[in-house]
Amino acid sequence: MKLSIVLFLLLPLLASASINPDDSVGSGHRVLKELEVVGVKQMPVAELTATTRISTGMVKRYGIADLKDISVMAPNFYMPDYGSRMTSSIYVRGLGARMDQPIIGLSVDNVPVMNKDAYDFDVADIESIEVLRGAQALLNGRNTMGGQVNIRTLSPWNYYGLRAMLSYGRNNDTRASLGWYHKFSQQWGSALTGMFNMNDGFFRNSYNGAKVDRERGGALRWKLYWRPQTWLSLTNVASGSLTRQGGYPYEALSTGQIAYNDTCFYHRTTFSDGLTVAWAGKRVVVTSVTTAQYIDDNMTLDQDFLPADYFTLTQKRKEWSFTEDLFTRGSRGAYDWLGGVFAFSKSGNMDAPVTFFDTGITSLIENHRNEMNPYYPIRWDERQFVLGSDFKQSSRGLAFYHESTYRHDRWTFQLGLRWDSEWVSLDHHSQCATGYETFRKNDDGTVEPFRHTPLNINDRGSLNDNYMELLPKFAVAYDLPDCKLYATVSKAYKSGGYNTQMFSDVLQQRIMQYMGVAMTYDLDEIVSYEPEKSWNYEIGAKTSMFNGRLSADLALFFIDCRDQQLTMFPPGMTTGRIMTNAGRTHSKGVELSATWHANDALTLRGSYGYTHATFRKFSDMNGDYKGKRLPYAPSQTLFAGVNWSLPFSIGGAVPSLNVNVRGAGDIYWNESNTVRQPFYALLGASAALEKDWWSLRLWGENLTSTDYSTFYFVSIGNAFVQRGRPWQIGATLRISLSR
Repeated sequence: MKLSIVLFLLLPLLASASINPDDSVGSGHRVLKELEVVGVKQMPVAELTATTRISTGMVKRYGIADLKDISVMAPNFYMPDYGSRMTSSIYVRGLGARMDQPIIGLSVDNVPVMNKDAYDFDVADIESIEVLRGAQALLNGRNTMGGQVNIRTLSPWNYYGLRAMLSYGRNNDTRASLGWYHKFSQQWGSALTGMFNMNDGFFRNSYNGAKVDRERGGALRWKLYWRPQTWLSLTNVASGSLTRQGGYPYEALSTGQIAYNDTCFYHRTTFSDGLTVAWAGKRVVVTSVTTAQYIDDNMTLDQDFLPADYFTLTQKRKEWSFTEDLFTRGSRGAYDWLGGVFAFSKSGNMDAPVTFFDTGITSLIENHRNEMNPYYPIRWDERQFVLGSDFKQSSRGLAFYHESTYRHDRWTFQLGLRWDSEWVSLDHHSQCATGYETFRKNDDGTVEPFRHTPLNINDRGSLNDNYMELLPKFAVAYDLPDCKLYATVSKAYKSGGYNTQMFSDVLQQRIMQYMGVAMTYDLDEIVSYEPEKSWNYEIGAKTSMFNGRLSADLALFFIDCRDQQLTMFPPGMTTGRIMTNAGRTHSKGVELSATWHANDALTLRGSYGYTHATFRKFSDMNGDYKGKRLPYAPSQTLFAGVNWSLPFSIGGAVPSLNVNVRGAGDIYWNESNTVRQPFYALLGASAALEKDWWSLRLWGENLTSTDYSTFYFVSIGNAFVQRGRPWQIGATLRISLSR
């Protein structure tokens, strides 16, 4: 049985071996050009899923430079701005994750981003963005249960010359980029792009009067293209980036102020290189995408976020990832296929010490222990000590996948299967060297030394697991005049893993065991979490009418999810956070998007998403949450925009106006649904002058200064929120000197 599955998945690769490259002239070049315009793995019937495409014009009009800028532009796609660029999370159709595995895949110029913590970064000279919503596991594998985002940057085949951009706004919010694009010959092309971003921060720490979220960053990207023959194409994209950010402007609800006494920051260095080789035959294209990625980051937090000396966390990590995706696509008459093999390897080291200070030792350890045994109180040897934790993590995966499409008259049928396997391991080391003095309380209230207890903990261990999934997909479509109806059924999954941030809490409980007041943890249970799995059902319609002036998409979906991964804080006065599995959840909803080109000067765009995502089976020691809404994902998203090119010119430059509204909510902040962010809407507008080689745009965001929250959490019994950014205004200048 297993052999037949593997042969079925490898059939396209075996078939392509019989194609002579000499037969490729003509049709081969057309396929390669198509590969450059759309995602490499997209079949012609990629329309059988809910899709939002953002063009170059929209990128300029809305100042899009990262994924947060397209939040809610695609219905039910939400990426809030909170914490730092490490903590930015994406929610789609009620699904999402605040830590560890993402719910949606991301690729930039065919290079998949393997770590969710590196999803939030600026990209210069974006040519297009494609947001595929709904499960995309068949072609993209693990962690694409909510969809796939493909970003493509400008190519020297499409533009030759220099491009520059400078944007400046309130609080010195600055973005600048410079790109050089050159086509040396019909075979060679190259592009070199650099960018810089900075701001002085939007939120102030009342404890010391300083801005907490200032940022500096930069990136370089080098693209090299070589087409030695019409049937062979090689593209290499190398990029690196630096991020230096304050971040974490968390406001205590009890005081209404951001006030903490220790440093918070996030520093990140990344590098990636991706080589895409495409070979085109008469009826097939064989593609290899080989990538290497590196991330080196440091998150340091005043983890109590209070003006008191409780504890701080430092999490330093270095991680390498390698991927290989070898696949083929082709057609014969009414039959199309795509299939291949994907492999990855990811390994890294992490050092994550938690440092306890005087207030933390007093409140979380001494007082807790002395309340339990007041006749023998304790006193810690020192007013500062470290709970040390370091890890070696690795994961490896191998997958085979195949998708077949057959068209007959107005009908299109699509059938696919993916076999996905993954092996994960964790080597952990926890250590602590400290101690405490126990005193005896006399009848007259005095105390005298009774016993000294040294604490020397040096724990090591290893955990490993493996996951194996068969991920089928079936889709059918029917073409009507000006309309396509479709339905899909597919399975997807999100990888399991380990709660590294819980080791400091486990170590803290080990210390408390010496005093007889510990909470008992099962290490395997508290540290490990299982894969998340879902069956996804979608029906939809796509229409284009009035010679393409009006296009609209409608999608209805239902997601049956088992073992959904949720980020929670353990009960009590703990320092960690944990990924746990809810028994079962259901998510259902509707999405509608439309674009109307009323005439050559006026364009209206809009999208709306509604999601009803609830627990069907989930309880913990705090209660039973059956029927409650899933936290952090909005119930509704809304986007509406109007762009009008005015019917006159100023010195040869054409003026235009844009007004847009973005909305999201309700967002429930906890499993019991007792705290929420109501629906809110943000008003944006811009006025632009555009000429052949330059454009100037004056813009404003959140012009009504709407007060809203993007994040909420509770830590050691205190509630915190992060507010959304206040109003902003600015200007963006773009220059294009093409040849």
